[in-house]
Amino acid sequence: MNRFFISTPIYYVNAKPHLGHAYTTIVADCAARFHRLFGEEVFFLTGTDEHGDKIAEAAKAAGQTPAQYADAISALFRDMWPHLGIEYTRFIRTTEKEHVRTVQAALQKVHDQGDIYFGDYGGHYCFGCERFLTEKELVDGLCPDHKTKPEYIAEKNYFFRMSRYQDRLLEHIRKNPDFIRPTQYRNEVISLLESGALEDLCISRPTSRLTWGVKLPFDENYVTYVWFDALINYITALGWPNGENFAAFWPCAQHLVAKDILKPHAVFWPTMLMALGLEPYRHLNVHGYWLVKDTKMSKSLGNVVEPRAMAQAFGVSGMRYFLLREMTFGHDASFSEESMTARFNADLANDLGNLFNRVLAMTHRYFGGVLPETAGADFSKEDSDLAGLAVAAACNWRDMFVSMRFSKGLEALWELVRALNKHVDASAPWTLFKEGKTARLSAVLHTTLAGMRKVAMLLWPVMPEAAEKMLAQLGQAFAPATADAAREMAELVMLPGGTRVETASALFPRRESLASPETATAPAKASKAKEKSLPAGAPAPAKDARAKDAPAPAEVEFADFQKLDLRLGTVLSVAPVPGADRLYIVTVDLGEDSPRQVVAGLAEFFKPDELSGRQVVVVANLKPRKLRGVMSHGMILAVRTSGGMELLTASGAVVPGSRVS
Repeated sequence: MNRFFISTPIYYVNAKPHLGHAYTTIVADCAARFHRLFGEEVFFLTGTDEHGDKIAEAAKAAGQTPAQYADAISALFRDMWPHLGIEYTRFIRTTEKEHVRTVQAALQKVHDQGDIYFGDYGGHYCFGCERFLTEKELVDGLCPDHKTKPEYIAEKNYFFRMSRYQDRLLEHIRKNPDFIRPTQYRNEVISLLESGALEDLCISRPTSRLTWGVKLPFDENYVTYVWFDALINYITALGWPNGENFAAFWPCAQHLVAKDILKPHAVFWPTMLMALGLEPYRHLNVHGYWLVKDTKMSKSLGNVVEPRAMAQAFGVSGMRYFLLREMTFGHDASFSEESMTARFNADLANDLGNLFNRVLAMTHRYFGGVLPETAGADFSKEDSDLAGLAVAAACNWRDMFVSMRFSKGLEALWELVRALNKHVDASAPWTLFKEGKTARLSAVLHTTLAGMRKVAMLLWPVMPEAAEKMLAQLGQAFAPATADAAREMAELVMLPGGTRVETASALFPRRESLASPETATAPAKASKAKEKSLPAGAPAPAKDARAKDAPAPAEVEFADFQKLDLRLGTVLSVAPVPGADRLYIVTVDLGEDSPRQVVAGLAEFFKPDELSGRQVVVVANLKPRKLRGVMSHGMILAVRTSGGMELLTASGAVVPGSRVS
């Protein structure tokens, strides 16, 4: 059996988990699920790093012992991950007795072979980095990361002969081009190693100034430098040196880190492994930063994004999709509530959600929600072309995901989503039904539903909860252990005749912007902008207007109300009326033989992509009339507000054509 080992960094417990931690762990979870989907045995490791100066200082400031402080913050990380759909194999803490024993065993082995020595050292110590910085690393005398002047410390310490392994490491990187990826980080490490002799690594701190750490097995007056301690967690978790998991999973080990800890993972760790007589890991996957207003997230700047709040606002699936789609792996990406809303609405609500709503509703309207047998379907070249595109998209998705290029993989998959929507539009099932072309209609829906099934299956690593619900809506049971991902790369798998699908899908309702810290004034700005867009001369709505202040409406008989035929419909397309600034031609699926064309005065309040896929209430029996030369067959109901306009709709997705009563 093929195996896959993926690790996140173990997160330092000097602060609560934020979006950066969440992104790394979600990426690792996605990679783990991807490999499970292909039938591989997976070991997914995460955890917390709990020793060092900063932990001791943070604990003192909190009025706690380091152990109490580490317990509390570590629990925040452990408790966070299930809320983000993350399923790890092992959560490790560096304060575990097993890890302490492993660190001391590794230190003793390296010491016994002569790769650790005692000596005097004077250097520039950055308490933020918890390490000595070389003259080359300083920028204008300051730590490049913390922008503070390091303290010069001279003391006796123990050193690891890291320089002994410089040439061997450089040769390994050159012989294995994807050892460090993406390429820019490989080049950065090569440049570092070629720039001069690699200095030996100070691996101890005297207990006279730090006691919170793993004591050296050969000198109790010193504790282990936090990086030499932390990196060993990757083999502790597998049971080094004799554990079954170590023998099974270390040969396929991959690490996942942010670019700020490139050097410890690309230089310290491989040389430590060489000193231990172990082969280096297979890949080091390095990602960029999440920026807020072009600035790296920082607690001191007050721009840290809390991941659970984002998951509650957009759903776990929506949040995971945004993070993996928005960041090109290896590069920095900007986070904002606006960009998250736009991505959710465009990709999930409009493209994917609209596709599921339309096709499930059509399947019920034309076949009672039960797929006919494929034997009687009239498949065409268009269906065959779509099947070929589906296979190509799946293979591109696989190739991108296997190399951690998630954004590109999702873009490849969305080529299929968009193609499925176009296939429905071009085939016009409503016309086929009206003309009695049942065999052709069956083929169109079979091909489209098969494509939807493939999309849902391949989205499982990214958004497992939503993917499983989509598959259930298609009448498909799912378990990763029984999934045949290889078959998905080879053909468009049809749903069997007799499959019953659900009536509608309400997984991705459109989202409005939230009042997040960085956009707290957005609602007010939006309100002002919409007020400015009111017709010239029209009075602005009162800021504190209430329905009770309006004049009482004239009473009508119930029989008069019964004359109105109000129906829920799904917006299929939106286009401007030529020569009219405020009017749209809106095509609405009302469950009829063909879509309904309605002219609506919504252009000053909504963009076309903000309407597509939404469900609206239509006065379906309004006498047709021509507006600006375009015939309108009904009216879309909306409410004027102080902020502009809101559409009337149902609280959840319903079958197009359902009557309001």
